Amino acid sequence: MTISDLNETEYIPYFKGYIDNAKGLKLLPGLQSSYNEAIDFYLSIDANKLSYRYAEGKWTIKEIVCHLIDTERIFCYRALRFARQDKTVLSGFDENDYVEYSKADKRSIKDLLEEYQSVRGATISLFKSFDDETLLSKGLAGTGQVSVRALGFLIVGHEKHHIRIIKERYL
Repeated sequence: MTISDLNETEYIPYFKGYIDNAKGLKLLPGLQSSYNEAIDFYLSIDANKLSYRYAEGKWTIKEIVCHLIDTERIFCYRALRFARQDKTVLSGFDENDYVEYSKADKRSIKDLLEEYQSVRGATISLFKSFDDETLLSKGLAGTGQVSVRALGFLIVGHEKHHIRIIKERYL
């Protein structure tokens, strides 16, 4: 399935910008190619920039990487619950609290990227296990309904969003 198959009833309006970042992609190849691009990008960043904040209260690049890992895990958990037809309404999460307690700046970029690689591998395995019918499954999370496939595209689009921010504001 490509992102062009996705319709706006499969996600809340807040996610539209992230979804738009994944335009033109197929889900599984998009997850793999965005991973490859992200690894190359993060490895190209000068080590002195990894703990840089472009303004007070803004996240460092290491914190952004950790945020992407955390968010991907949460989106995959949601996708699994919805794929298994769990009708429990799932709560949202405060990404700022997650970053605050992540201690990402105390970790090496190598360590963060190893964790990112493990998480993305698990993400790809999870989404490979879903057939077309399962990808259309929906559930309630945070403030609205989202489909399993929208969550996969959100992972890719959210990552592309943060890489663009890093390029514009950190480098």
